[in-house]
Amino acid sequence: MYDYDLLVVGSANADLVIGVERRPGAGETVLGSDLAVHPGGKGANQAVAAARLGARTALLARVGDDEHGRLLLDSLREAGADTVGVLVGGVPTGVALIAVDPSGDNSIVVSPGANGRLTPSDVRAAASLFHASRVVSTQLEIPLETVVEVVRSLAPDSRFVLNPSPPRPLPSEVLAACDPLIVNEHEAKVILGDSAGVSDAPEDWARLLLAKGPRSVVVTLGGEGALVASSAGVTRVPSVKVEAVDTTGAGDAFTAALAWRLGTGEPLAQAAAYAARVGAATVTKEGAQVSFPTAEEVAAL
Repeated sequence: MYDYDLLVVGSANADLVIGVERRPGAGETVLGSDLAVHPGGKGANQAVAAARLGARTALLARVGDDEHGRLLLDSLREAGADTVGVLVGGVPTGVALIAVDPSGDNSIVVSPGANGRLTPSDVRAAASLFHASRVVSTQLEIPLETVVEVVRSLAPDSRFVLNPSPPRPLPSEVLAACDPLIVNEHEAKVILGDSAGVSDAPEDWARLLLAKGPRSVVVTLGGEGALVASSAGVTRVPSVKVEAVDTTGAGDAFTAALAWRLGTGEPLAQAAAYAARVGAATVTKEGAQVSFPTAEEVAAL
């Protein structure tokens, strides 16, 4: 019996959000709205999203002993996520600077702060969390050597989910553990490198990614849904049509929902269809964690 449906290992940031009429180009200054501060970071976002859906969730992360760190801890606890693995102090909490345009699209710059100090030794010290978790999910806003240690710390029967964001080349040891590797168009192209130019079709990207070693691959396509690829083939997963207000955190909500549903035993395509609905519900509200839906809100979409 697992204590947790999902263990998230990753980043916890304060999101500093400004609305803009259009995102600035190089050397350009634009005026924006009043600054809003929200709890964010891909790791904390996934933990909150899963907990709000009803998953028993824990987070392994680092935050500073500061106002932003307390904001994140409060948000996690309010959602019902276990913060026993959140390490506090040493350096400031990570910060993300986010510009959101009227269409809901965003541009993000991240200062890692404490996230950059989440080390392989922190992972090894949390061995009991790994053995108590059915699924483990992580991202790349923490050091890559820490992600490698996560793979090495997995319990024999647990499942590993990776969203390689921000994208970078991945060691074969990490790729081989992914079930699935979850990427958007940009992340897929970075990981594929020159081979991405072979085709403009996401189905082909998925097949090429699968050939790199993951057990399964999911390519998210925004408002067009997603597609899933495994040894069984490639399947398109439709999304729900909604009016997007803010896309911040939508990918994190998708990943969290997918990881949780896979842990319950759902097939990949079915879990991705549910995750697409969660992502769609997320973009109808502003902010990241404050926009994540409950299971009841997803059912009503």
